[in-house]
Amino acid sequence: MDVSLIVSNILNPPVLAFFLGILAVLVKTDLEIPAPIPKLLSLYLLFAIGFKGGVELVKSGITQSVILTLLAAMLMACVVPVYTFFILRIKLDTYNSAAIAATYGSISAVTFITASSFLTQLGISFDGFMVAALALMESPAIVVGLILVKVFTVDESDREFNWSEVLQEAFLNSSVFLLVGSLFMGILTGEHGWQTLKPFTQDMFYGVLTFFLLDMGLLAARRIKDLQKTGFFLILFAILVPIFNAGIALLIAKVIGMSQGDSLLFSVLCASASYIAVPAAMRLTVPEANPSLYVSTALAVTFPFNIIVGIPLYLYGINLFWR
Repeated sequence: MDVSLIVSNILNPPVLAFFLGILAVLVKTDLEIPAPIPKLLSLYLLFAIGFKGGVELVKSGITQSVILTLLAAMLMACVVPVYTFFILRIKLDTYNSAAIAATYGSISAVTFITASSFLTQLGISFDGFMVAALALMESPAIVVGLILVKVFTVDESDREFNWSEVLQEAFLNSSVFLLVGSLFMGILTGEHGWQTLKPFTQDMFYGVLTFFLLDMGLLAARRIKDLQKTGFFLILFAILVPIFNAGIALLIAKVIGMSQGDSLLFSVLCASASYIAVPAAMRLTVPEANPSLYVSTALAVTFPFNIIVGIPLYLYGINLFWR
């Protein structure tokens, strides 16, 4: 793999901000971002990428390529939790296996945004409708994870879900709602809306992303100590499974004829893990699962791995496959 790709990715202001956040915790500074601000930043990022995706979707139209991509995204969101569940069952019980499988079947919007920034920096184009794939992949894994708990729990009388709450959390959580809502705003307003909001949704974007990743660095560093509870098996899982998922995604992308930029974003979606929506749902519906396992592996291992090594690695694979 071309090491310059990794170096180029690391020497990116948002990624450097992530390291700065980690360093701040390791050297025990008192740096702290007040709680409401990261929430506001994440809402801004979701709105900006959703709105841009809607505008780009209008430009591209609903083509065969768009439909195939969205179907592939939904397929991976449903299949990944199933096979990862059986891998995890080698070492863990049903509850923790299902919670972690759901986490890795869902996606990380921040990793997607970082990959978009990486492509922009390299001058590689990608289609805005990939945001629709992002929105479609966030929720199905929650439902699949709960079905796995239901099916594989020995005493089913102990597992009576309130499915209305589950579906509410899966499909109407704030992240999904804002992302889909802003996507439709972009579709309805098109180029006129884009020009109107451009100073807000584009010019401010990388500055906000940089500050947001500073907070993510702080969070990840604080989660590092939780890795002692996960053990070597889960740490290895949190690195190898994303690579495997990305490999499958690249094969699918090649078969259905995605462009290189879209293929990278698709592989990053499949390789990432949720540390916001799924943990919130699992805490509500599977309290037997240990949050320190599924949050720390996703946030302290898979997320930094993807933004430092994974994204350049997947692009390297694309360059090989697409020759």
